[in-house]
Amino acid sequence: MNERKFAVIGHPIGHTMSPFIHKRLFELSGMGGDYSVYDIAPEELASKYSELRTLDGYNITIPHKQAIIPLIDKLDNKAQLYGSVNTVKNGEIAEGYTTDPDGFLMALKAAKIPLEKSVVILGCGGVARTFAYEAALAGCNTVIAVRPDDLPVAASLAGELKTKIYKAYVSTSLISRLKGDFDLLINATPLGMYPNVDNMAPTPELLARCANVFDAVYNPLETKLIKMARANGSKTLGGMSMLVWQAVRSHEIWDNVSYKEDDIAQLVEDSAKEVTKLFS
Repeated sequence: MNERKFAVIGHPIGHTMSPFIHKRLFELSGMGGDYSVYDIAPEELASKYSELRTLDGYNITIPHKQAIIPLIDKLDNKAQLYGSVNTVKNGEIAEGYTTDPDGFLMALKAAKIPLEKSVVILGCGGVARTFAYEAALAGCNTVIAVRPDDLPVAASLAGELKTKIYKAYVSTSLISRLKGDFDLLINATPLGMYPNVDNMAPTPELLARCANVFDAVYNPLETKLIKMARANGSKTLGGMSMLVWQAVRSHEIWDNVSYKEDDIAQLVEDSAKEVTKLFS
């Protein structure tokens, strides 16, 4: 029997945690699979698609998450809503999914952090869009908070959410003008990422008013933001958990498997050690 083949595609792809995480997930599930890295330039995607079609499945990162859509046969509901695909399952047809939202929700659930009531999202880039959609879908009172230069982009995202999601409670603010308490603060900026580990997006005063804190940065595992929030008594979660859980969701799609939370918690810890080696 031929070994099943999987991959991650992107450009430039360089160092990626995907092979480490997915190989471990194949081991945990008992489902065999070879996992490779394909660096595919944007202008090569269409010509390389026949090769991708021979794989059993693959993950997709920047810049192909939208460009892959016209090439595949079917999208699930969430991929349609987001207009983005990061996981493909090949069979008689090629099916596209986005696992980033589920990875976010599964990570919060594992950490016992609720997505409810008042949520502030710092930043308005691609990953912030995922958080804003899920917070709006959950019925949260959501604030997208940014620097002055990013206010037009934040306003556009808020308008998109109000158009696509019935009764979405979304507003925008400058980070420096945020008032009141929040049930969850989400950092969707790169501030605090290695090597600039002494930076963080919120002020200490804002952080002190947040019951729960999720930092999408995963290198280092414990950012300055996470350390300070924990010292305040907030429940915290780092970005590596989301990275691993969205990979878990890919395996659920490919193989209809399930995993023990303790095994995934260990994989998060091991992945943090691995990323330190990759990027230090």
